[in-house]
Amino acid sequence: MNNNAWIFLSIAILAEVVATSSMKLTEGFTRLGPSVLTAAGYMLSLYMLSLTLRHVPVGVVYAIWSGAGIVLVSLVAWQLYGQKLDLPAIIGMAMIIGGVLVLNLFSRSAVH
Repeated sequence: MNNNAWIFLSIAILAEVVATSSMKLTEGFTRLGPSVLTAAGYMLSLYMLSLTLRHVPVGVVYAIWSGAGIVLVSLVAWQLYGQKLDLPAIIGMAMIIGGVLVLNLFSRSAVH
């Protein structure tokens, strides 16, 4: 994966994490500020994903984007909203991280 693809994908992940984490604050999209942040975050995330897909296969991009998003949103929810993370949740997230690492470090699927 080239450097631009990593940059695009990183922005896509961070934008999705901000959007998803902000959604709780929208209160059913009845609060304007958090609703705008949520919508803008998803739009930016999807745009950055489209740029990433110029360089990396869709399956690889989606695996990294969704896996990193799951872990990061869970950590944000733990920090900001007091979500509890029990041992099975932590083990599951470690497995997701492991899967993303295996995909990137050992698979030829990441090559376009």
